[in-house]
Amino acid sequence: MNKINLFFLFCLLTTLPLFAQEDIKITHAPYLQNLGENEVTIVWTVNKPSVGWVELAPDDGTHFYRTERPKVFNAKNGIKLTSTVHSVHVKGLEPGTRYRYRVYSQEVLSHVGWKVIYGNVAATDVYGQKPLVFKTSDHAMQTVNFAMVNDIHGKSDMLEKLVSHCDLKATDLFLFNGDMVSIFNSEKEIFDGFMSKATELFASELPMYYTRGNHETRGSFATSFQDYFSPGQEHIYYMFRQGPVCFVILDSGEDKPDTDLEYAGITVYDQYRTEQAEWLKKVLESKEYKEAPFKVVVCHMPPFGGWHGELEVAEKFIPLLNNADVDVMLCGHLHRYMRNEPKDGVKFPVIVNSNNTLLKAEVMNNKLSIKILDQDGKEMDKLIINK
Repeated sequence: MNKINLFFLFCLLTTLPLFAQEDIKITHAPYLQNLGENEVTIVWTVNKPSVGWVELAPDDGTHFYRTERPKVFNAKNGIKLTSTVHSVHVKGLEPGTRYRYRVYSQEVLSHVGWKVIYGNVAATDVYGQKPLVFKTSDHAMQTVNFAMVNDIHGKSDMLEKLVSHCDLKATDLFLFNGDMVSIFNSEKEIFDGFMSKATELFASELPMYYTRGNHETRGSFATSFQDYFSPGQEHIYYMFRQGPVCFVILDSGEDKPDTDLEYAGITVYDQYRTEQAEWLKKVLESKEYKEAPFKVVVCHMPPFGGWHGELEVAEKFIPLLNNADVDVMLCGHLHRYMRNEPKDGVKFPVIVNSNNTLLKAEVMNNKLSIKILDQDGKEMDKLIINK
């Protein structure tokens, strides 16, 4: 073999890996987080380190390609972030308004000093199919419909079965009330366990509000929880309003004492719940909370059961909530359905949804109606709260 042939063979072998490399692609479809009257956060993942952005357009009947749409980047302190997990916080929106959106990611091949080399772009389709759409919340709405699922522990088929009993066109939001997986060890567990199915069914266009359970606190990936859920927010406990309902989302932490061997000495949930209670005091005195006709508290662990975490919920949160005109508290954790009427130091009903039941609720005409459906769609219980 002559030198020229050897040279071409060398070039072929050294460049072949470049051609064989997988192109950038969206690995997990976008989903909505922390949607409010004037804002929303959109989260998605890709297979290559990249910069990401969202293009936004009003849902006004014009083609998405009619004009250049405004871009909002995944950025922090004025710098576009290079990541495989993108979260874009879009602000300045109008209440009760429908928007179309498209997400983009452009691969960053190299970033050395001031020189950045970019690769290809991946984006959701707005040509071959309709753009994704969301509607901002609206405090002035008189009616709201929501559903809650919890404790499926990575059984995405159960999630699909329960969601099938919802009229998605009439549903305004979903609540995931903890233990959606058994352990947080990787991104793969999040999406294989429930989020891929959630985006397939609704989460790209309907908001999902997540309450962390005790199993989401476990595993080497647990500290990355907020990269995917409530990213950029100050806390993963929070309050939001939709129509006549103010939702208070609490994080009950772990169920055993911090010193338990299962936590390997890395948890400080007693201190965390104490700090959260201070936040809760302020929230319950806020104008947004007090002016809401209905007040719903969402917390993974109920304030009863006798375990350490449950006792902490009862001791640190319930005394504050008892004086805050709470209409109902929605919990999970126990893997069985329970409904506790006001008693034993709790001045409002507590509903514990099971791991194989769907909670559906509607607020209309000054009435909150809550139904519990089994996995076959059969009604198991119903609670009506009148104002």
